[in-house]
Amino acid sequence: MTKAAILTQPGQPLSIEQVVVDKPGPHEVLIRTVACGLCHSDLHFIEGAYPHPLPAIPGHEAAGIVEAVGSEVRTVKVGDAVISCLSAFCGHCEYCVSGRMSLCMGGDTRRAAGSAPRITRPDGSPVNQMLNLSAFSEMMLIHEHACVAVNPEMPLDRAAVIGCAVTTGAGTIFNACKLTPGETVAVVGCGGVGLATINAAKIAGAGRIIAADPMPEKRELAMKLGATDTIDALADGAAAQIVEMTKGGVDHAIEAVGRPASAELAVKVLRRGGTATILGMMPLSEKVGLGAMDLLSGKKLQGAIMGGNRFPVDIPRLVDFYMRGLLDLDSIIAERIPLEQINEGFDKMKRGDSARSVIVFDQ
Repeated sequence: MTKAAILTQPGQPLSIEQVVVDKPGPHEVLIRTVACGLCHSDLHFIEGAYPHPLPAIPGHEAAGIVEAVGSEVRTVKVGDAVISCLSAFCGHCEYCVSGRMSLCMGGDTRRAAGSAPRITRPDGSPVNQMLNLSAFSEMMLIHEHACVAVNPEMPLDRAAVIGCAVTTGAGTIFNACKLTPGETVAVVGCGGVGLATINAAKIAGAGRIIAADPMPEKRELAMKLGATDTIDALADGAAAQIVEMTKGGVDHAIEAVGRPASAELAVKVLRRGGTATILGMMPLSEKVGLGAMDLLSGKKLQGAIMGGNRFPVDIPRLVDFYMRGLLDLDSIIAERIPLEQINEGFDKMKRGDSARSVIVFDQ
């Protein structure tokens, strides 16, 4: 029996229950979860903004220790420290073989229809696995292509946030934007993803990094993580201020909060030839666009799911950045809480005045 936080109905608090996790089958890995970050993406599912079959266990930003492996597993072994990633990849589809692994739909990484479920309640009824992981649980049963082994000296409470926030933010800078040293960057939204984006832009050698967020506490954190300037994203004339301070706009504007107004701000602050990258999960009915003059000015708009990562390569590099003192994960983590406080953690997230909350499981 394993303790987990289950979403039974949208808009309702998660319930802490006992579940049964199956034994690993072919290509599957059983992981003892050590830590899991609370991500705004989880909140979208919890509140019902994004649909998902229920009941389900959310959670996707995790790190842990491999307890058992099924047949055919080649990439990890029992005892390995691992970081999980929701962009599980099959390894043989068009996206995978062309190097765009984060776009893989991952169909082969889930159990086939008609197979026994990976997670059940004690009465045998199935519990849906969310985003290939379901990490708000003491144990995870996942495909081997949904995790990667990392340096065993890496502290796993900090490693957890690499699994989503840092992989997304840093991947956007390194992979999706391919930032050239000296280019200017504006980051709209300074939660976990935005702060990681700012930190990565500093590592990549951005010439100027402007952090836009309405919360003074987050703007202060952004400066600590590498921002050269901050601005209140909701202030009148915020876009004009950014254009003025950069003498024409930024090379890269990255939206990391999931609000239409934030996406609009990202587009408005671009210089000629600049690129806006939208990371946040906006309401499904929303659209973001470029005007005719934007297009005539060579401006570009793109999405970047999970930062366009290739996580088996990228995550160990990010761990190395932390171990070398380049990546500041300690400042991104606002608090460490037990699983029983998960609902309070999401309440704090809704208030928007702090960075990442990380669940640390009893060890």
